[in-house]
Amino acid sequence: MTLLLDTPPQAPPTPGDLRALALRHGLTVSGARPGLPAYVRQLWSRRHFIAAFATARLTAQYSQARLGQLWQLMTPLLNAAVYYVVFGVIMDVRHGVPDYVPFLLTGVFVWTFTAQSVLAGTRAISGNLGLVRALHFPRASLPVALALQQLQQLAFSLGALAVILCCFGEFPDPTWLLAVPALALQALFNTGLALVMARLAARTPDVSQLMPFVLRTWMYASGVMWSLHHLAGAGRLPDAAVTALQANPAALYIDLVRYALVDSFTAAQLPPYAWALAAGWAVLAFVGGFVWFWQGEETYGRG
Repeated sequence: MTLLLDTPPQAPPTPGDLRALALRHGLTVSGARPGLPAYVRQLWSRRHFIAAFATARLTAQYSQARLGQLWQLMTPLLNAAVYYVVFGVIMDVRHGVPDYVPFLLTGVFVWTFTAQSVLAGTRAISGNLGLVRALHFPRASLPVALALQQLQQLAFSLGALAVILCCFGEFPDPTWLLAVPALALQALFNTGLALVMARLAARTPDVSQLMPFVLRTWMYASGVMWSLHHLAGAGRLPDAAVTALQANPAALYIDLVRYALVDSFTAAQLPPYAWALAAGWAVLAFVGGFVWFWQGEETYGRG
């Protein structure tokens, strides 16, 4: 006779037991977010990929157009021509603004740098989902690379802008060197915005459809086509409103580059503490945007 002894059923392993087992065998969570210092090191180690990705995107951007890379210059010039006709001629906002064409061209080129960086940021994750889901790398590489692409495009355009300014009597002098730190601060600010927009658009794709309207409103408030300094002197808006308009980051970077490149745009037309405000906006946007993007690292490309 065989005796059958009932063995009590074993309890399933708890999550704590499974975690201990995984750690004992060296297993880690797939796609886990590293600490911030480690994340920065990972991003730095991908710097060559970031530069190559930005250059490749810039080269391919107009590869299907007959005029190719010339569109990098023609797009802001055509926008400036339209703004000149509408605002400079029809609305006559050029009245009282010396050297209006250099004033307008500088504003359009600098504004385009920020606007395109923001729009590129909204497509950083959603436009590269195949790459995000297939490979493991710090996702911040994508918005940073796209912001670098816009900086490369700006560098190409600035050479042509310098030639155009010379045609209108604005010749190089030592103050032109001030454009370098102004654009460097703007590049930091734009990169932070691209990181913010990349996370927002990854969570809410509709953001990319809304941004053109937001950017158009921001452009009008940034003095691209008219002088905020003259607006303050005209008394058409409360002083607090004018101060807020002048302190908005896009207007600051535009005015600082105008101060560097356009002789008739003097320090008196800059808002108080312009350089300090520009640096503050750059640091706040870049550091805040980077940390906020890093906090969502585990969510990109999922769902």
